[in-house]
Amino acid sequence: MSRLRVAPVVEGHGEFHCIRILLDRVWRELLEGEYVEVVRPVRKSRGQLVKPDGMGDAVRLAAKALSSPPLSDDPGLVLVLIDADEDCPRDPGPRLQDAANQAPAGVDVACVLANVEYETWFAAAAESLNRYLDLPPGLVASETPEEARHGKAWVERHFRGVKYSETQDQPALTRALDLALCRRRSPSFDKLCRELERRLRTVGPRG
Repeated sequence: MSRLRVAPVVEGHGEFHCIRILLDRVWRELLEGEYVEVVRPVRKSRGQLVKPDGMGDAVRLAAKALSSPPLSDDPGLVLVLIDADEDCPRDPGPRLQDAANQAPAGVDVACVLANVEYETWFAAAAESLNRYLDLPPGLVASETPEEARHGKAWVERHFRGVKYSETQDQPALTRALDLALCRRRSPSFDKLCRELERRLRTVGPRG
């Protein structure tokens, strides 16, 4: 069996509502894992998470959530997901991972920065989101949306609804997202997949 328990740490209200959907889809549909349990996310501001003390506090809270009943024998992971914004993930990424690793929580921790923003992953597979994005006929999304800096503003410009709302719309777009296409076009989404894939190889198959 390939099972995992994940305690996410996120910065945005939208990610708070959709991270469970995303991780479940990636684990089962893309990586063909058996089951992933995603506990209630810990939400902290980006300003807090980029500071060692703030990161440490968030990781400890997430680790506590993993140890709360109902207990399970499944391996646990604290997954920190924040937007890179103006930064290149290669710059703050290792520093944030080091800060997370130093938190005396005794758990496996992975840090992923969405480059540029979580919405960049929607832009990476825009063709799969025609129900939500108003795209010109025949438009093929950028093969390099991160280099093109497509993010929340790009989604807002193309959104079919009255106004794009992170909390209302991110879960629906996450459910419809073509994961394989997003992984091919977005190195930061591929990073998320690789972190989960590494845990999949560690925990399964068993039983």
